Amino acid sequence: MEFTARQIAEILDGHIQGNPDVSICKLAKIEQGIKGSLSFLSNPLYAKYIYTTKASIVLVNENFIPQKPISTTLIKVKNSYSSFAKFLEIYNQIKPDKKGISKNAFISENAKVGKDVYIGEFTFIGENVSIGKNVKIYPNSYIGDNVSIDDNTIIFAGVKIYSDNIIGKDCIIHAGVVIGADGFGFAPQTDSKYKKIDQIGNVIIEDNVEIGANTTIDRATLNATIIHKGVKLDNLIQIAHNVEIGENTVIAAQTGISGSTKIGKNCMIGGQVGISGHLTIADNVKIAAQSGIMSNLKKNEKVMGSPAFKSSKYKKSYIHFRKLYDIEKRITELEKNDKRTSQNK
Repeated sequence: MEFTARQIAEILDGHIQGNPDVSICKLAKIEQGIKGSLSFLSNPLYAKYIYTTKASIVLVNENFIPQKPISTTLIKVKNSYSSFAKFLEIYNQIKPDKKGISKNAFISENAKVGKDVYIGEFTFIGENVSIGKNVKIYPNSYIGDNVSIDDNTIIFAGVKIYSDNIIGKDCIIHAGVVIGADGFGFAPQTDSKYKKIDQIGNVIIEDNVEIGANTTIDRATLNATIIHKGVKLDNLIQIAHNVEIGENTVIAAQTGISGSTKIGKNCMIGGQVGISGHLTIADNVKIAAQSGIMSNLKKNEKVMGSPAFKSSKYKKSYIHFRKLYDIEKRITELEKNDKRTSQNK
């Protein structure tokens, strides 16, 4: 696929500074740009690379003014990061569009399969499964009994969706994801052993959700674990039974959310965050990476630390944390001086 600077400018409503007929056939980071590639400059830390990049075209913000000569063609747009993301989406959509059902896939006789689907090699489709139109299921995936997958959802290789779960429209589920495994429910017994509590609920994934590679979402003990529309989950996240995540919340890698916790809308949760069970985290909360959440959080709170508390207080306290060694030395010296003074009296 090739695009000229003129075509890209039309798509992104941008203004060309340079050769409008130069073309690109690939995308690249600005520091790794080569001839025939498109890149973008958004972060000022990378501004130095625009003078050395070999990329044929670079998207820049409208207010960008070069400080030195530039060899690449620039396309000025309102927001270079957003514009690059928009072009990336278009670029991805016009790649060869897979369709058809492999003869090596197994599909139960009573499964319902919509139009224009792709089902790859060695995929298993269980009984009473419903698959909407334009769904893509890549090889070696497992779709258990009574699962529903709505239109335009993409399921990459090796995904395992246990029985009775519901997947909405326009979702992207990356390789290795497991949806609907049993929640971690065990009752302690008098003989110090544990009795497994059957997990008979399901998982509901609403529309326009993206789930990163090797993330796991457990089925509910009763009722449902719910991921509401627009949620974006990174790789390697664990979501326990009966958790509910509100609309448009984003969660970074290696976060673990314990059972029955409710997370509100539009939250931002950093990587390696640990969240205890049965908590309520309100809308618009921001949690910094590696925080430990052990209590409810109110709307618009920003927290960090383990256990976490308000980020403004944490940052002030951290200044003192870093000085603890010097403070200890000073206290020790003061105690010695005080002891000497007492002995000389």
